[in-house]
Amino acid sequence: MLLNRVKEFRARFNLTQSDLAEKIGVTRQTVGFIEKGDYSPSIQLALKMAKVFQCSVEEIFWIEEE
Repeated sequence: MLLNRVKEFRARFNLTQSDLAEKIGVTRQTVGFIEKGDYSPSIQLALKMAKVFQCSVEEIFWIEEE
């Protein structure tokens, strides 16, 4: 299962879901689905998020072994 800290990073950077969506070129709904774990972003999208949050992809996303 892919877990993430998108909501935490968004709060740290004072961004709404809409703000982040605009910066990475997706809809607000997509950001919401990613935060809830209902959607796994592409590598390109994950890299865009990492650039916005000024960190590595691994700081935002990780895999939890079942």
